Amino acid sequence: MLLDTHNSTKILNRKEAAEFLGLQENTLAVWATTKRYKLPYIKVGRLVKYRLSDLQAFLENNVH
Repeated sequence: MLLDTHNSTKILNRKEAAEFLGLQENTLAVWATTKRYKLPYIKVGRLVKYRLSDLQAFLENNVH
């Protein structure tokens, strides 16, 4: 997968990240709470954000 450097630094909210991964928002919340998967996130007050590059790396690392 070729990464666009500008896009890879993009920050997504939980809803956008869930849509990108094809998941429900709640699934990401559960993963963050239980630490089920090593998916980095950024806390900004009560908000949770995800780097697009981290989401892309997560997908690449889970190819079987």
